[in-house]
Amino acid sequence: MPNGKHHRKLETPIWRVWEFVSDMNNWAPLVPGYMDHEIVTDKQSTWKFKGDIGIMQKTIHMRIDITEWEAPSKVSFILTGINENVKGNGYFLAESVDDNQTTMSSNLSIAAKGMMAPMVNKVLKTMIPKMTKSLTENVANKIEETDQFIQRQGETVYSR
Repeated sequence: MPNGKHHRKLETPIWRVWEFVSDMNNWAPLVPGYMDHEIVTDKQSTWKFKGDIGIMQKTIHMRIDITEWEAPSKVSFILTGINENVKGNGYFLAESVDDNQTTMSSNLSIAAKGMMAPMVNKVLKTMIPKMTKSLTENVANKIEETDQFIQRQGETVYSR
């Protein structure tokens, strides 16, 4: 199954990472090719994004089912294609380095099924690692950006 993993050290406490990744509304828009998402339940959502499969560009609809919420460190999920025959899974994992540093890891595996699977999976083998890295970096950057904003607000409040 095509797979991607990426790690990033953040200058942020683990509870801030958890606060962000435990809400799908925060990270769904950071998925490369994101177009839209809808929360169905607290553990299920549907996403729509554009994906490039070789020379073809497709709008992909996926159902995301959260399988684990393990505060403050892990969110695991299953991906199921709605309009394409694909399945996959992934997770975000946060590990505290110290009180103000966290290592965030993400993992994403997606595989196509059916007649076109060999060709599509060949493309996914190169695409999924890049997508995973991009998503991880986007999430990490957004967390740090939000954290810096909160710190600036705190400095403003306390400097009066």
